[in-house]
Amino acid sequence: MKKIGIICKTGRKEPREILQELLPLLRQKGCEAFVDAETAAALNIRGFSRSEIASLVDIVFVLGGDGTMLSVSRLVAPKGIPILGINLGSLGFITEVNRDEIFSAVDKMLNDGCAIEERLMLTAAIYRNGNRITEYTVLNDIVINKGALARIIDLETNINNKYVTTYKADGLIISTPTGSTAYSLSAGGPILYPTLDSIVLTPICSHTLTNRPIVLPETSKIEIIIKSLSEDVFLTLDGQVGFSLRMDDVVEISKSPFKTKLMVPIERDYFQVLRTKLKWGER
Repeated sequence: MKKIGIICKTGRKEPREILQELLPLLRQKGCEAFVDAETAAALNIRGFSRSEIASLVDIVFVLGGDGTMLSVSRLVAPKGIPILGINLGSLGFITEVNRDEIFSAVDKMLNDGCAIEERLMLTAAIYRNGNRITEYTVLNDIVINKGALARIIDLETNINNKYVTTYKADGLIISTPTGSTAYSLSAGGPILYPTLDSIVLTPICSHTLTNRPIVLPETSKIEIIIKSLSEDVFLTLDGQVGFSLRMDDVVEISKSPFKTKLMVPIERDYFQVLRTKLKWGER
């Protein structure tokens, strides 16, 4: 992996400081770096658009938080490019390499000391009046929820063409195992081991208290039909992309043909990650 893309969180000075040390190291090891245009401009070096980087490199380093990782995963997953996430944010479940571990992690990667974890992604297709109008791919979650002034919404839900229920709730989260530690967790959903091939449905503030989260196999085809008159209903993808829904719109969710490939140190312990990030065992 000698062609390395570098994509950084915008508006932060930390990535520039790190790259002033990292770029000479990569050149010393015979690697060619392709830095995103905004960061490159601040360093007075040649830069590349994100789409260019995705077509030129063998691996992408992401310097930022989980939000930056999510956007990059959607960009490079169709090309099968692995990602090494370097956490400059606060929590960082996906960007697992901390700032003080960067150089040792890069050295391990260049010497085959990292493994590749494949993470399930989901595809959401939206149908209106029988026509497929758009489609999205996500790594974390697909959320249908109401706006600030809307009442409880009705979401008719079918799985593999079988009626499940009509959720009367503030919304519904459809999450991957990677996303199970994000919005779904805060809404009472379970934590899934990240390499599982499963899907979690988690209602948000359900009017029926017995509506609980459910874990489904990755082969499930989920169909959600908007049954509310309110025009204040939205589809949110990975917490970054939004789409306004109308009554009788159909959202079809299934396993994506693509997977996100994450580079992780071989000695990485996921349960240590949970203890660190979620403060398990502390009082």
